[in-house]
Amino acid sequence: MRTLIRRRVSSNAAPFIVAVLIAVLFVTGANVNDRFSTLSNLLNVHQQATGLALVALGQTLAVLTGGIDLSVGSLISVTATLTSGLSDGTQGGWDMAISIAIALSIVVGLANGLLVLRLRVHPLIVTLGMGAVLQGGILYYANGPAGSVPDGFDALAYGRYANVPVTATVVLLLYGCVLYFMRNTRLGRYVYLVGDDDNAATLSGIPRKRVILFVYTFSSLCAGLTGIYLAAQFGSGQPYLGANYTLASITPVVVGGTILSGGRGGVIGTLLGVYLLSMLNNLINFAGVPSQYQLIVQGIAIIAAVCVNVQQKRRLA
Repeated sequence: MRTLIRRRVSSNAAPFIVAVLIAVLFVTGANVNDRFSTLSNLLNVHQQATGLALVALGQTLAVLTGGIDLSVGSLISVTATLTSGLSDGTQGGWDMAISIAIALSIVVGLANGLLVLRLRVHPLIVTLGMGAVLQGGILYYANGPAGSVPDGFDALAYGRYANVPVTATVVLLLYGCVLYFMRNTRLGRYVYLVGDDDNAATLSGIPRKRVILFVYTFSSLCAGLTGIYLAAQFGSGQPYLGANYTLASITPVVVGGTILSGGRGGVIGTLLGVYLLSMLNNLINFAGVPSQYQLIVQGIAIIAAVCVNVQQKRRLA
């Protein structure tokens, strides 16, 4: 089984292609602006990728099972708003606020997983509905920016050691831990097998329910941590802070070669996809292109990646 999983991961050429695109983008950016290729700017790209990398990590596992989590954007808004709203700038309140945000994220993930299992409908419907519930709930709590984070809390987003962004590097190490988990633990390999053939996995005695509960809980936890990070980055949370992250979290997953039907792909491709998009957005800023074009680029990227993935799946079938 372990050999089968490694073959399905290694047969995907998308990570190599994305790595080549990153190199091409780097050369292009260096020609557009000399500052683009400096170490300082590359560290900025590394830092700017943190939020997207974190939420996309959880999304990857959901997609690998043949599902998807469309509640992540709303959950980011909820946890960011609760973190700043409950702490409200007081030094003694941030720990309680973070604990509540993390606990809520776990509850939402478990609820998503249970609903997928009990209702037996596609996770797209379940998580879309959950996202609407979360969005309505946070709008009831606050119609605009809520509270503020305490002094020093912004170090979570901007803290550096030897000029290297700390949180961004921790997220990078988290990718390494998840990669090891997916390749070397039984539960990690089960994620691939459930996505590859759900019925066959069930008949083989694989604990499908445990896998589904795990991936949606992990996805929600990543989204919740992203919300906390964004609250630290912007100084406060607001009800629509995570609105763009639903699409954004899917884009690096499919660009990195994880097939939407599940069973093939992995976190390496997602990480490369995150850095490709972050570098592209950084280049757009250097070129003076309006920021709204970033969403257009994301939309084009996800359509192109899906088309490539469909063709690849047909060849592998």
